[in-house]
Amino acid sequence: MKERIKYTDEPIGNVKVVSDFLPSPEELALKDETVKVTIALSKSSVEFFKKEAKKYNTQYQKMIRRLLDEYTAHQT
Repeated sequence: MKERIKYTDEPIGNVKVVSDFLPSPEELALKDETVKVTIALSKSSVEFFKKEAKKYNTQYQKMIRRLLDEYTAHQT
């Protein structure tokens, strides 16, 4: 059995308060508005995204979509 933690009433040192940067549950529940498109990509690009998606246990289409979203945000 683990040893119990003994809490004391001592100063904890320098503390830095960070702003709340996490999205609210409502924002997490909403799906992004998407539009279906047909696009021809190079075989090597698709293979790359499939391999990377497998590493991170996600969908390769989602990674491509996120990449395009980041590019668009940077350009605007």
